[in-house]
Amino acid sequence: AIVDQLLADHPAEVEAFRGGKNKLQGFFVGLLMKQTGGRADPKLANQILLTKLKG
Repeated sequence: AIVDQLLADHPAEVEAFRGGKNKLQGFFVGLLMKQTGGRADPKLANQILLTKLKG
């Protein structure tokens, strides 16, 4: 749910990622960690984000 909201809030970055700017994954992980107060597992967050970002 948090991941879906992050992606919905940043459509331009999602498109840029899908266009080849893979470094934006770190941007999304950072936002997720900020949103969860650092409680999210970064490894799991990366996996979920990558799956969602690739559509």
